[in-house]
Amino acid sequence: MRFRPCIDLREGVVVQIVGATLADQSRKTETNFSSEQPATYFAQRYREDGLNGGHVIMLGPGSEKAATLALQTFPQGLQIGGGVNPENGPLWMERGASGVILTSYLFEETTLQFSLLEKMAVAVGAENLIVDLSCIEVEGRFYVTTDRWKTVTDFEIAQSNLEKLAVSCSEFLVHATRVEGKQSGIDSDLVRLLADITPLPTTYAGGIASLHDVEMVAELGQDRLDFTVGSALDLFGGTGVKYEELVKLYGAQN
Repeated sequence: MRFRPCIDLREGVVVQIVGATLADQSRKTETNFSSEQPATYFAQRYREDGLNGGHVIMLGPGSEKAATLALQTFPQGLQIGGGVNPENGPLWMERGASGVILTSYLFEETTLQFSLLEKMAVAVGAENLIVDLSCIEVEGRFYVTTDRWKTVTDFEIAQSNLEKLAVSCSEFLVHATRVEGKQSGIDSDLVRLLADITPLPTTYAGGIASLHDVEMVAELGQDRLDFTVGSALDLFGGTGVKYEELVKLYGAQN
């Protein structure tokens, strides 16, 4: 299990937000953290600490320049997500991304279109594709959410569905949207499910508030899942988890 760090960008500023509160207007978004440091500061930290495979997420417009500079600071060390499609995907790879992350692009209304995933695989290569399966529990089953996590799709987190996706991508990134940004503990049921059924490397995100929560991801996830930490991390103004401790325990050297 590895620590996969993040850089979330809102209008070019590194932020940590509360899950589904993301909206078009900044005043409507609940923000836990807004950094005075540029994205390149975090990218350089991750590079120095050998934390490959983290992700840069553009939360809406206005972050392309900051994202580009972060990728150039840590070339081939960070994935990029947010508005990625077959037209701009190759450009992001040229800018230094190690892979591109897809969510909303793959859906027409609430239905995932496998043909769109195949089109993206042709554009950048399946080995460079990460599918974001951020989801929420509905009556005991987990369904992918899109449109800033406000729309629940009909795509269930089920073994057969993940196996179909795995043909045309290389990783999954899964935010537990119910707990994302709330520092209230992980979604244990989702962690167990992912560990049991995922056919690809998978990164879990959501609710981690302490080192104990990280240990729970390791235990319930059978050491099959990687993880990221947002609002609770001291690097982002949090008090629950120390960045240096995660590097020591779950960094690239482990």
